[in-house]
Amino acid sequence: MSSILNQNTLESEAIYIFREVVAQFENPVLLFSGGKDSITLVRLAQKAFYPAKIPFPLMHIDTGHNFPETIEFRNRLVKELGLNLIVRRVQDDIDKGISIEEKGKYSSRNSLQTNTLLNAIEEFKFDACIGGARRDEEKARAKERIFSVRNDFGEWDEKNQRPEVFDMLNGRIDIGQNVRVFPISNWTELDVWSYIESENIDIPSIYFAHDREIFERDGLIWTASEYVYKEDHETTQTKRVRFRTVGDITCTAAVESDADTVQKIIQEVRDSAISERGARIDDKRSEAAMETRKQQGYF
Repeated sequence: MSSILNQNTLESEAIYIFREVVAQFENPVLLFSGGKDSITLVRLAQKAFYPAKIPFPLMHIDTGHNFPETIEFRNRLVKELGLNLIVRRVQDDIDKGISIEEKGKYSSRNSLQTNTLLNAIEEFKFDACIGGARRDEEKARAKERIFSVRNDFGEWDEKNQRPEVFDMLNGRIDIGQNVRVFPISNWTELDVWSYIESENIDIPSIYFAHDREIFERDGLIWTASEYVYKEDHETTQTKRVRFRTVGDITCTAAVESDADTVQKIIQEVRDSAISERGARIDDKRSEAAMETRKQQGYF
């Protein structure tokens, strides 16, 4: 009973946040990756504004190195729900010389999303960007407010944030500023999976255990892909794996698993002693990798 009450409380809080966004901002957008957290946001937004349609577009910052299963799911979901999807591509900024592609063993386009995101915010004049970050994921994200103000350069100052007491959300911003909004900030990974189970939400197949060609490096399981740098001595093999988080294919490691249902995933999450972002290579670049990216304008 307590878990049901907690889920209802979290859902109600998220719906309240969505409605506050629409009430306080003129031009919001939902940042959509095709991952479980942003899919959960779509369901919550549907509930917040039912029977009307979701009153803002979705936007995907596409690195060009995404998992094919995620892109297929994104396109299908948008079509089924009749949603407005904006896609802005990192490759376009690389072609224009705005972003410079990394080279080498641990190269990734993940950090290049920041330039593309900031350019898109400026292009469409979005004043609120709704994202699926949660405080339990990573210590830099634990510092975020639900309404997180960014300056006119898209930068986040972790030492200059507004208090949020008694559920009072202050959306007042100056010209040029925008706000990142996190409706499921107080949720955990287990909360998300429990909600997916109770709502019977469809998710991309890569979250479930499947056979995939992989290779191992630094104790992590990498996808054998044309986008992932692999040295000649690194041999590929087929293993049964799944992904706990979905990002750029070059920085998202898999985990060995036989969990092929949501119920089995929930049990696996309960038993795990490692955060889901323990399989994100981009978080391992430095002790403060995430915080640095957020200060520069990252999600």
